[in-house]
Amino acid sequence: MLVEASAPGKCILFGEHAVVFGQPAVAVAIEQRISVSIRPSVDEHWRLEGHRLDAKKHPHLNTLRHRLWPTKAGAPPLSIHIHGDIPRASGLGSSAALSVAACAALRVARGRWMTESRDGEQSWAEGYASTIDDTDAYSTFDEEQAGLRPSTYDNRTHQIHGAEALDVDECAVLGHAVEAAAQGGRASPMDASTCSHGGIVMLSDVVEHGAEHLYQRQLEMSDGRRTWQLHDLGMPVGGEDLFLVIGNTGVHAPTAAQVAKVAEAIQLEPERMKEIETIGTIARRGIAALKRGDYEAVGRAMTENQIMLRGLGVSCPELDALVRAAAPSSLGAKLTGAGGGGCMVALTRDPKTTSEAIELAGGRALVSQFGNDGVRVETMVSIPIWSPDS
Repeated sequence: MLVEASAPGKCILFGEHAVVFGQPAVAVAIEQRISVSIRPSVDEHWRLEGHRLDAKKHPHLNTLRHRLWPTKAGAPPLSIHIHGDIPRASGLGSSAALSVAACAALRVARGRWMTESRDGEQSWAEGYASTIDDTDAYSTFDEEQAGLRPSTYDNRTHQIHGAEALDVDECAVLGHAVEAAAQGGRASPMDASTCSHGGIVMLSDVVEHGAEHLYQRQLEMSDGRRTWQLHDLGMPVGGEDLFLVIGNTGVHAPTAAQVAKVAEAIQLEPERMKEIETIGTIARRGIAALKRGDYEAVGRAMTENQIMLRGLGVSCPELDALVRAAAPSSLGAKLTGAGGGGCMVALTRDPKTTSEAIELAGGRALVSQFGNDGVRVETMVSIPIWSPDS
């Protein structure tokens, strides 16, 4: 019995930090991925890489198992293995990719109960999705009833298994829920949605024209409810010769600490919300340029975004050095993710020169094109591993 699923990392072209406050942002799925494989544990304990799973050290996995693999409902303990080439705590969405891939693996390993109406229409008897109102991926609840739809579960008729049971929206909403739980209740859905859907994802406070609207996300935060609209931008026009060169500083900077730092700064000085709004304005210019294929303007928006992020205090000397090194051979360059360390990204038509400049400045360069897959199932053997029977 074995299931393996993978999800890509992401880099943000515009809108870091401001996105938490409802401003628009754009993220791109990168070639680098994380894979999660699960199989039954050899004993009565959950295990990660052979060691007992520590819930405090691995909050994403712990929250997911309560949502999809409830012990109280009889789900057996699992052994989890993780591998991939996304650097941790680097702003490339490693935690979201892990959450999304783990969600996919658990769903495939569990299958999904369905119902069927008299006219033959099928619907879920369990699961989480933007279109389902009678379950809540974000709240705490009775683990035994996790993900069950109270209105239809008693009328279940059959199960679907394997990749047929996988739903990209479910991976995205659960990925966001566990990111929010791990980050003290503050997280945008950007990372989870990009890692789930792949391609180029735009997040805004309104439904935007000229892009495919995916769904709405809402999250109750300490300072009010946030609402986001997620969109698929599709492949950029004329972007076949464009590359993203990512420069890793090697400085670890957990997202939660950086998000909390910005929130505290704005709480102490409310007038600094103008900086957040300016980042939103820059992001809108960048989105418009991306839609019309004006990549010089996209690069300028990235560079302007970096200036604002540095003003917010989320850049650092190592990031600034890599941005400066990449600038001469790039259309634009900026930090990507929460900042404080981690990575920067450059948009370039000359990835070799840009990569060499980043490495000479002390960074480690990764190269990615556009148009990368979202979450996918890699391996399925003897499934389901478990499914609820009551």
